[in-house]
Amino acid sequence: MKLDILAIGVHPDDIELSCSGTLLHHIALGHKVGLLDLTRGELGSRGTAETRDEEAADSARIMGALVRENLRMADGFFTHNEENMRSIAQVIRKYQPEIILANALSDRHPDHGRAAKLVNDACFISGLLKVETTDGDGKPQKHWRPKALYHYIQDHNLEPDFVVDISPYIDKKEELILAFKTQFYTPGQTGPKTPISGKDFFEFLRAKARTYGRHAGYDYGEGFNVSRIPGVRDLFDLN
Repeated sequence: MKLDILAIGVHPDDIELSCSGTLLHHIALGHKVGLLDLTRGELGSRGTAETRDEEAADSARIMGALVRENLRMADGFFTHNEENMRSIAQVIRKYQPEIILANALSDRHPDHGRAAKLVNDACFISGLLKVETTDGDGKPQKHWRPKALYHYIQDHNLEPDFVVDISPYIDKKEELILAFKTQFYTPGQTGPKTPISGKDFFEFLRAKARTYGRHAGYDYGEGFNVSRIPGVRDLFDLN
């Protein structure tokens, strides 16, 4: 299956929190979207790796993503090495996405920035003819490099290079996030208090989407950074 967009997050729920409105918009436009989690989020204070697996699958189903895979790297301890680069490259070559969305270039959680660099480099080696990988049946894969890699903004309020209008999808985005019911506020939920488990966290998310939307004249937006300067074919395509 060839995808138009592959969204990659180091933890299950990274994608939902930071770029799911953008994905919902492109799914509505008819684009094929898939999701890749690098770890199972096993170091999270609430829930377990098993519950995160179930929640991630539920969210992908609600979103309408065609696939969701998990590479089971070590949460908090994964390294930038050949093995992990090749694992990501295998998925890129498998689905041949035109666009990849990845973690923030820098952020409060150190995994986010490390994952951004890891995915960036995996995209590069995935396009090299002499880097050999195989599919699940042991067959050689064809090299593939996405046309674009964009980094979604996460906890830190980074200055966006561009903003996507997610105004029609803000409620659905919250539904996707709440699929991770062990991580976020639900009435009667027990567990340790974390920066994202309070009821007020969704007020913060809405305010942040308001702030990024304001940059571009939208009610709600999601911000992205680029790792290379994008080209523009037509000035009239820019808002």
